Amino acid sequence: MTQTETTTAASGGGERADGLLAPVPDDDGAPFFAYAARGELRVQCCADCGEPRFPPRPCCPHCQSFESLWKKLSGRGRIWSYVLPHPPLLPAYAAQAPYNVVLVELADAPRIRLVGNLVAAADAALNSVPPERIRIGAPVKAAFHETDGGLTVVRWLLERP
Repeated sequence: MTQTETTTAASGGGERADGLLAPVPDDDGAPFFAYAARGELRVQCCADCGEPRFPPRPCCPHCQSFESLWKKLSGRGRIWSYVLPHPPLLPAYAAQAPYNVVLVELADAPRIRLVGNLVAAADAALNSVPPERIRIGAPVKAAFHETDGGLTVVRWLLERP
């Protein structure tokens, strides 16, 4: 195995058995996925100035403190932007096209935006919400989906289905 394959295999990320890609958590981001596995949306915040930050990193970009904590959020937000990928795509994604990728602005931390998929239920297919139902500004709430590799990712549900 190459170094990349070893790192990917050891971290539980990379390509999944179903052909979809999974995040590869690093040391700074691992708590995000650990909390997601418990059904909690948390973001890293500076323990000194309180500023939330994402992606997680060792040093606060605002005050340069190395102290941090993980703040639990409501899991609510709004669709800030979205795309509908079209072929050519990786085979597992092409089979689900058209599907969506949304950028969600968090209600509790508006400067933080998380990427995910808008789905009809936490374990639904990526194409489970028809594209015509997606609107910029639509309120959404977090849902948690355990992938084939055991990693839990955040997905999004419309608050008003």
